[in-house]
Amino acid sequence: MPSTPLAYRTAARLASALASAFSPLSAKLAAGHRGRRGAGRRLAAWGRESRDRSRPLVWFHASSVGEGLQAESVLLELRRMHPEGQYVYTHFSPSAEALARQLPVDAADYLPYDLPAAADQLLEALAPTLIVFSKLDLWPELATRAAARGVAVAIVAATVSPGSGRLRWPARMLLRNGYRAVGLAAAVSGEDATRLALLGVGSGRIRVLGDPRFDSVVRRMEAVTGDDPLLRLGRGAPTMVAGSTWPADEAVLLEAFARLRTHRPDSRLIVVPHEPSAVHLRRAEDAARGAGLPSPVRLSAATGPAPTPLLLVDRVGVLATLYGAGTMAYVGGGFGSAGLHSVLEPAAWGVPVTFGPRWNQSRDAALLLEAGGAEALTGRGTAAAEALHRVWRSWIEDEGRRADQGEGARTVVESGRGASRRSAEMLADAISSRPLRTSPIAGR
Repeated sequence: MPSTPLAYRTAARLASALASAFSPLSAKLAAGHRGRRGAGRRLAAWGRESRDRSRPLVWFHASSVGEGLQAESVLLELRRMHPEGQYVYTHFSPSAEALARQLPVDAADYLPYDLPAAADQLLEALAPTLIVFSKLDLWPELATRAAARGVAVAIVAATVSPGSGRLRWPARMLLRNGYRAVGLAAAVSGEDATRLALLGVGSGRIRVLGDPRFDSVVRRMEAVTGDDPLLRLGRGAPTMVAGSTWPADEAVLLEAFARLRTHRPDSRLIVVPHEPSAVHLRRAEDAARGAGLPSPVRLSAATGPAPTPLLLVDRVGVLATLYGAGTMAYVGGGFGSAGLHSVLEPAAWGVPVTFGPRWNQSRDAALLLEAGGAEALTGRGTAAAEALHRVWRSWIEDEGRRADQGEGARTVVESGRGASRRSAEMLADAISSRPLRTSPIAGR
């Protein structure tokens, strides 16, 4: 089994050193660096104390929350098929800490930097039967060293966008041996399967099984009870829920909302920033006042079901539920370079969706548009705000149209369900075909 190239190892060591050097400049970077620095020791200690080598161990890794939710859906299905197994979950981003704590796994932590010694330490201590990467966050050092030890390596929810930097030099060269180590891959679509093969995964090892996110959003929606106080925020008035927003989104949203209120002063806007930092919240409040709107009320200070025409959400983890309070939804990211955020959460509630013009890298957005469940804005600035105002007003005034488009959005989600079970079945076959390691693996 080929190892990672020297250039990749050099880059990984450099990334580790840079994270250490720059962590004092960013609270998020510092939290991630701090978590990874001790993760190898903590996971190895769990392995020594709690690893039962008479049982298979499946190790899931996901970079952040979105990938983690996809992994969670597959993990839950796999646990039902293999309840005797032990399960470990690792993540990269500090944003995923809360999700990791609530998963039904035996151990959860950060994944240490992708260096040879760290990978060997964990493979020795955990003795995994199977390592599962979610979406595309494959760590080449871990993957190649695991495969060399006879550990099965898989990817679920595999997605490779046409513009992915991994398809270009030098990333493609640096990562290629890592992808060659993959024995099983569940691609979201045929196009993703083709691009996954270009990265190095053997075409005979790739199956097109769909996207587990569809199952994830439905499961989370169904877990919300009808008396949830967040749902009450949308009662009694046309309510727009704008999720995962950035300043560029908010500039358009606030201007459009100011226009809408001249026709529908009873309308309500709930803004959920993607990163509700203190600086971002203050800027959003200033922008609202600059647009001539009433001062926003933060969710943490809200009282009653309808505290204000403009609500600013200052906490994380509530967006999927808040979409259920909406008459209509807006999803952020479509005016920036980072890309459109997930449109499936509002669609699962049967809520029609709008978003900015940069949606082309989102397969889900394309599906919603094709089904009539979404409207994409064109232009920027005032032109985009006027377009958004027209869409909102038409949905408020034509309930039949709004209901039809909401049903189109819901249909997309319903038609995509089942990928988690299919992916888990693929992994279950891999578990059944691997011999258990009843003694520690000798280092290589």
